[in-house]
Amino acid sequence: MRKKFWVLLLSVITIVVITACGNSKTSTGNTENGTDSSGKVTSVIDAIKERGKLRVAVFSDKPPFGYVDEKGEYQGYDIVLAKRLAKDLLGDESKIEYVLTEPQARVDLLKSDKVDIVLANFTVTPERQEQVDFANPYMKVAIGVVSPNSAKIESVEQLKGKKLIVPKGTTAETYFMKNHPDIELVKYDQITEAFEALKDGRGAAMAQDNALLFGWANENSNFTVGLSSLGELDYIAPAVKKGNTELLDWLNKELETLGKEQFFHKAYDETLKPAFGDDISADDVVVEGKVEE
Repeated sequence: MRKKFWVLLLSVITIVVITACGNSKTSTGNTENGTDSSGKVTSVIDAIKERGKLRVAVFSDKPPFGYVDEKGEYQGYDIVLAKRLAKDLLGDESKIEYVLTEPQARVDLLKSDKVDIVLANFTVTPERQEQVDFANPYMKVAIGVVSPNSAKIESVEQLKGKKLIVPKGTTAETYFMKNHPDIELVKYDQITEAFEALKDGRGAAMAQDNALLFGWANENSNFTVGLSSLGELDYIAPAVKKGNTELLDWLNKELETLGKEQFFHKAYDETLKPAFGDDISADDVVVEGKVEE
């Protein structure tokens, strides 16, 4: 009797263990991120096609790069690229799920699998390259400083003893924290808040990507980009989750194809030129497909 009891108990334990293992495998499956119901890795691109939407992180308040207009439509240089990527990958430029982001949230959106691609004016830096994978660039940029015409800032020395406005999570913030820690920074989560703070006089100037500042100053004639280039030339590129080589390879091939047809010069004329004016040329800003060696 005791022997039968132990045999029965052993059988029950075995069934429980097998069931638990099966449930564990099922719970790890995620077709959104390139795994099937058993947890087996599948094609990331096939998973996107099965979903029927390309999830892209963009800005809502950063014209002329990414913004939502008065009709609730997504517009800008990054949006033009996002639509073309969706068209070439899914056959329809409308098959996009836009995910709005702020600068400091871009890396986390990729890490948490909430988006496939970040196209939110994302500057390539060594620190970010440790956390995400960047594709070929489609823009080049440097840090600029915009200030009122009445008190124009034309050198870093003029910022000593003054407050400098920066959006959080930007290369401008990192640059001044690292290279000029003696300059007081006033930080804002949203780019629109930073520009409003500049208008209200809460800082002597604002630092941000010079391409963005050129457009903003062109629309706000009381302000000037007196300091147009700080630090080394940087590049803006699409980013994917670290280790997502399949989507990264597809993106790089796509960008090279677009470069051959001068896609980004056309996108510049459509979205950036009206904002920048005639003083800035497309060659100063765009990169067609990849950086030439």
